[in-house]
Amino acid sequence: MPQHDEVEILLVEDNADDVELCLHALRKEKLSNKIHVARDGQEALEFLFDRAKRTPEALPRLVLLDLKLPKVDGIQVLREVKKNPLTRCLPVVILTSSREERDLVESYQLGVNSYLQKPVDFDEFRSMVKQIGFYWMVVNQVPPNGRSTEARMA
Repeated sequence: MPQHDEVEILLVEDNADDVELCLHALRKEKLSNKIHVARDGQEALEFLFDRAKRTPEALPRLVLLDLKLPKVDGIQVLREVKKNPLTRCLPVVILTSSREERDLVESYQLGVNSYLQKPVDFDEFRSMVKQIGFYWMVVNQVPPNGRSTEARMA
């Protein structure tokens, strides 16, 4: 059960319009009480790993990650998240406009949980975010605190 100060979703997105659409869709459907927005990959990594140092329970339940980000790109963020035992089981959904096959293939090789291409249409985008939120926040089951068994036993 989430605590009041617990972030449920980390949205990593540098496009202000996409941030607003995501926030609107998630809040309208009451799919998350607390959403933290990171505007670049470096900010996302600092948020995730500073929180993990304090307490792994403070990690979000879901990361929505764009690929084309300033400072540190989304592929590098994904690589860091999936190689760390404390964050390895954290669900990461790539939400990107990239149509490049190498981005898709590399994301899955690194352990992404889902790779979705952002629709251009406003209503389709909002509907997609609503479906993502519903699936990952309501339907999907994750390990306690989103951590791997080996991290909990360490």
